[in-house]
Amino acid sequence: MTNGNADTHLLDMARNVLDIEIQGLTAVKEQLDEGFATAVRRIACCAGRLVVTGIGKSGLVGRKIAATLSSTGTPSFFLHPVEGAHGDMGMIRSEDVVLAISNSGETDELNAILPTLRSLGAWVIAMTAKEDSSMAKLADAVIQVAVPREACPMGLAPTASTTATLAVGDALAVCLMQLKGFDKGDFRRYHPGGALGQRLSKRVADLMHVDELPSVPDNATMSEALQVLDAGGFGLVVFENQAGRLTGVLTDGDVRRLASKGILDPALPANTVMTANPKAAHPQESAAKVLDVMESHQITVLPVLDSDDKLLGLVHLHDLLGKGRVKFSTNGDDGTS
Repeated sequence: MTNGNADTHLLDMARNVLDIEIQGLTAVKEQLDEGFATAVRRIACCAGRLVVTGIGKSGLVGRKIAATLSSTGTPSFFLHPVEGAHGDMGMIRSEDVVLAISNSGETDELNAILPTLRSLGAWVIAMTAKEDSSMAKLADAVIQVAVPREACPMGLAPTASTTATLAVGDALAVCLMQLKGFDKGDFRRYHPGGALGQRLSKRVADLMHVDELPSVPDNATMSEALQVLDAGGFGLVVFENQAGRLTGVLTDGDVRRLASKGILDPALPANTVMTANPKAAHPQESAAKVLDVMESHQITVLPVLDSDDKLLGLVHLHDLLGKGRVKFSTNGDDGTS
């Protein structure tokens, strides 16, 4: 086979893949029904956040959908179902809406957490190819995303199905933008070159909280630490030694995990269960750099330390993103360090 013939063969294969994916999108377009409209309207009036969840390729697509929605005026975040089963469902509030993604609708890790999410008061939307699947039966609304076939020649690798799911996610975002009247001014506030870009160019010192920091001596009991944690509103409490140096942190998530294991003892020295030597920011670091660290390690709150490891303040993810300080209840976001 000459190079010319080989190139023609490759181009034919590529065009065939695109034809299959176009067929998939056409099929999904025809499937859109009242379930999609119901989901859009429920998300539009949601007083909380849209929580997107899925695993594997569906999880990767879900992350992109959550990012698109957040940047177009619908506060969203991605919840990994396995992490959710190990404490991260503490981030869910009764006013939230959950978008669960699974092509088969039979993903065990995902279906295992849906009853708990519903018991917390969240409204669940299933995005799946199977309207009669276990996941669909656990949901309040179903968006069907079924393609005739995958572009993979073995029919195994998610290809046309993930393209279609991503496209329906875009459709959700655009419909919500229209319903909410999201305009160019709003868009600029959420993107580099606008308010967000300017904010991320600032130093941490310009954004951190310095008043009423939730701090206790590192010889405090769990009872003492929990009182400060609950009153502080940051989702964590920091521990300082006699020299004023930070020695560790305890988060809402840590407390939930201790409670689930049955070892949450109010009389226990808190420093025996705290996270020692946690990640920290420094006042001269850029907000963009610290945001990368927080996203990479799924951290919500970081202590800000000087060169001697003394506490100067706290910086919250919402401070970096320009959403303002958010107060959390004991069932709120996890300030995991």
